[in-house]
Amino acid sequence: MRCWPPGRENCSMGPAMTETGKVSLVGAGPGDPGLITVKALDRLRAADAVVYDRLVDPRLLAEAREDAELIDVGKARGSTRMKQDEINQLLVELAGAGKSVCRLKGGDPFVFGRGGEEALALARAGVPWEVVPGVTSAFAAPAYAGIPVTHRGLAASVTIVTGSEDPRKPDSQINWHALAGLDGTLVFLMGWSALPEIVERLIASGMPPDRAAALVQWGTMTRQRVVAGPLAEIAERGREAGLSAPVAFVIGDVNALRGELGWFDSRPLFGKRVLVTRTRTQASHLRTLLEAEGAECVEFPAIRVVPVADPSGIDEALARLADYDWITFSSSNGVREVRTRLDALGLDARSFAGVRVAAVGPATGETVRSLLGIRADLVPDVYVSEAVVNELGKQGVEGRRILAIRSDIGRDALATGLRELGAEVDEVVGYETRAPDDSGEQARLAFESGIDITTFTSSSGVDNLVALLDGSLDLVSQTTVACMGPITAGRAEEQGISVDVVAPERTMTALVGAIVEHIS
Repeated sequence: MRCWPPGRENCSMGPAMTETGKVSLVGAGPGDPGLITVKALDRLRAADAVVYDRLVDPRLLAEAREDAELIDVGKARGSTRMKQDEINQLLVELAGAGKSVCRLKGGDPFVFGRGGEEALALARAGVPWEVVPGVTSAFAAPAYAGIPVTHRGLAASVTIVTGSEDPRKPDSQINWHALAGLDGTLVFLMGWSALPEIVERLIASGMPPDRAAALVQWGTMTRQRVVAGPLAEIAERGREAGLSAPVAFVIGDVNALRGELGWFDSRPLFGKRVLVTRTRTQASHLRTLLEAEGAECVEFPAIRVVPVADPSGIDEALARLADYDWITFSSSNGVREVRTRLDALGLDARSFAGVRVAAVGPATGETVRSLLGIRADLVPDVYVSEAVVNELGKQGVEGRRILAIRSDIGRDALATGLRELGAEVDEVVGYETRAPDDSGEQARLAFESGIDITTFTSSSGVDNLVALLDGSLDLVSQTTVACMGPITAGRAEEQGISVDVVAPERTMTALVGAIVEHIS
C-alpha cells in the first residue's frame, strides 16, 4: 500500500489509506477518431476519470465508461480552463484518490503535447504512470493532404518544429539559419498565429522565397482544408482562405506530390455536411459509410427505440414459439428486443426449432444470425414487407400460423397481405419508437449550422423530425433529401418534403451509393 500524500510516515499504523491509482498519458491521435491506437482505446474505456484536451473528438469521449468522470482542461490561445501546473496537480490528486486516469491528449503526448511535464510531475509525486503514444499530426495531417513528409529523391529527412514560440525572442531555442539550410521537409505545429513571423525569419535566414509550402487545417478530419503556394505568399493565401488554428505548416519539395496523391479531400462527398436521422444504436454504420466517401456527418437521432411498456404480449408469444410456422422481423430493432426478452425468459436459440424465420432485408437477416444464432430462411430481393408477403405466398401460407414482430407504429402491410393469403397472423409489438427528449431545439440548431444533405431511413424518422421542427419544413427543403427506399420517400412526400434521392433498396449501402451518384 502506498502512503498519500507521498512522504507520509507510518501510514500502516493509521486508518486504511486509499491505494494510489495510475495515470495513462494517452495520445488520441490527430483528429480522426479512427486513428486512435488499440491500447489507447483500451485505457480510455477502462478509466475512472478522463482528463481531455479541446481537440479530442467527442466520439472518443463516448467510448468512456458511463460512470467515468470527464474533465475538460482544454487550452487554446486566449482561453485556458486550467493552467499546466493545475493540470499536473489534478492528475496527482485523481490518482491519489485511487482512480485510474486516462489523460487524453491530441496527437502524441510527447510531441509538443507537454506530456513530458505531466510525466515529471507524476514521477516526482510517486504516482504510477505510463505513456501510450499516439499518431502525431506532424505526419498525419500532411499524409491526409497527400503530402508524404519523406520521399526518395525529394526529402531524406523531416524536422518537426514548434510554432508557438515567438521567433523574435532573443532567447529562442530555434536555430533559424540551420532550418533555412535544410533540404528535407519542415513541419511546424501550433504556428498559425505566428505564421507571418515564421516565414519572415526563414527567408531572412536564407530559405528561398519560392520554396513550396502548404497549410493543412483540421488535418485528418472531414473539415480539412489545404492551401498551397510559395513560402513568401503562404501566410497571405492562408489568411485570404479564412484559415484558423489548428494548422500544420509544411515546407519542402514533397508538397509538389499533392496534385497526384491528394486522396482524402478528393472523395465525392468531401465537404458535404450530412444529417443522419437514425436511432443512436443504428447511426454509427451509416456514418461510417458516409465518412468513407468524405462526408462530415451530423448525427441527429430523430427516433428513439425503447422496450415495450408491457412486454407480456411478446413474452407470451415467445414462450409458445413452437405453435408457429413462421416468425417475421421487419427490422433489426425487433430482433434486438426479442433477444432481450428471450434472455429475460431464460430461453435461447433452441426455442426456434421447427420455426422458419423471414427478415425484411439483409441487415435484419444478419442481426438474426448474430443475435439469435440462427439463419433467416427468407430474405427477399426487394427489402419491403410486400416482398416478404409475395415470397411467402409462393411457398404457400394458407392455414399457416405466423408471428409478426413489429413496432408500435409499424405498417400493417405484412400482416394484412398474409391474412389475405389465408394465413393466421399474430401481430406483436416488439418495441416502441419515441422522439428524443428535448431535441426540437437541437434539430433546428443542426440545420442552422449548415446541412447539405438530409437522410431518412424510415417513415417514423420522417414523422418525428417533422414533429420536432413543428411542421416547419423550410430548413429541410434547403437541403438535398435522400431516403432509404420508396416507402420512406413516399412518407416524406406525404409530409410535404421534396425528395431528391431514393435508394433502390432498403440498405444503408444502397442509400450512400445513391447519394454519391446524385452528387457526382
